[in-house]
Amino acid sequence: MIESQKSKHKILRSIKYILVGIIVIVAIQFFKPTWTTNIIGERSINELRKLKVNGIELETMIRGYDKDNPIIIFVHGGPCCSEIPYARKYQDLLEKDFTVVNYDQRGSGKSYEVGKDYSNVNANTHVGDLIELTKNIEQYLGQDKVILIGHSYGTYLATRAVSQEPELYRAYVGIGQVSNMVEGELDSLDKCVEAAKLKEDKEAYEYLESIRKNIESGDMITPREYIRKYNFAARNIDENGDYFKGFLFGPEYNWGDAVRFYSASSKYQQGLIKEVVDKPITELVKTIDVPVYFLMGKHDGMTSPKIAEKYLNSLDVKAEKQMVIFEDSAHYPQFEEKEKFYKWMCDTFLK
Repeated sequence: MIESQKSKHKILRSIKYILVGIIVIVAIQFFKPTWTTNIIGERSINELRKLKVNGIELETMIRGYDKDNPIIIFVHGGPCCSEIPYARKYQDLLEKDFTVVNYDQRGSGKSYEVGKDYSNVNANTHVGDLIELTKNIEQYLGQDKVILIGHSYGTYLATRAVSQEPELYRAYVGIGQVSNMVEGELDSLDKCVEAAKLKEDKEAYEYLESIRKNIESGDMITPREYIRKYNFAARNIDENGDYFKGFLFGPEYNWGDAVRFYSASSKYQQGLIKEVVDKPITELVKTIDVPVYFLMGKHDGMTSPKIAEKYLNSLDVKAEKQMVIFEDSAHYPQFEEKEKFYKWMCDTFLK
């Protein structure tokens, strides 16, 4: 009986130690300091840095082998979907010839303050932040102009910023360019309907056709689960897996940052998307005074290459404008075909 009680106490003590250990490990993961990996070289830069912008702080990641190289500012999409957790994996080539800046938009990821209400933040807020951030980056790195690259929702912001303050930018590159969103969503719906037909997926086909009027009216967008199901989101990468690995193992984000990421997207994403639907970029920006390039994956169903090209053709651009199609990509050509994207960037901006 006594030996049995001793064994029981040992088991309970072991369980207690295990639970304490788990709590400690989780606490460390939530609050551990974050950084970005080192780039060796006298002129290199590798920083996670908060920059003061319009009265708030935005988290930035700045990386490159030579800080005198041309600057790229990436404007992430989503909305609320920072790419800092996994961007290094796909921009290693770019870092050799460009200084690459990623940032978390106000109320997103590491720029999200727990307990703060961001419901009044809209595209105008983000565009103002982007313009101010550009000025700060140019001053910090001692350069006059940057290459502005928007991705997905980020193109809605970047297109407006470059139109408003063209003197800050050397060129604009729209990847997964947003245009008239209702038209784009109908094109995406058609792609999914056709894919459902080919796969003889009757249930999906009937459901997708049943929501067509809702998409035509701007009350819905094509459900992203179907776009992913038929490989119109990504073909050569696992973007959700990249996020998961970045949150778990990447140095740039800890688990507290991951919670902020998901809190922001769950609270504010739908409102920001609705604004893109209600206020099409095609009506807001009709003239741009710098070179404009739209880079689209041929198989993109998140944003429509066909409708983006229609928008580009209508734009009054005071310099060069070009549509570039990546044949083996969907919504992430800069990642899915990173070697081709790197070569295009070098050929276009390092002549």
